[in-house]
Amino acid sequence: MGLFRLLFWIAIILAAFWLWRRFTRPAPRRPKDPADSAQPMVRCEHCGVHIPRIHALPKDQHWYCSQAHLQQGPKTGER
Repeated sequence: MGLFRLLFWIAIILAAFWLWRRFTRPAPRRPKDPADSAQPMVRCEHCGVHIPRIHALPKDQHWYCSQAHLQQGPKTGER
C-alpha cells in the first residue's frame, strides 16, 4: 500500500509540473509565409498553364509562365 501511495504522489507531481510548464511557456510563433495565403492565378497565353500572378511575366495584356513563352507570344491555332 505504501509503494502505491508513493507512485500516486509522484504521478500527481509530474502531471502538475507538466501542466505548469505547458501553460507558462509562450506558444511558438512561426513567421507568416506569403506563400501560405491564396495568390491570384493567371493563365499563360502560350501553353495555358495557370501560375501565381507574382511569378508570371506580363506583356501587353497577356501573362506568360516563362521567358521563352514570353518571346514566342500567344499560341495560335487549335489546342
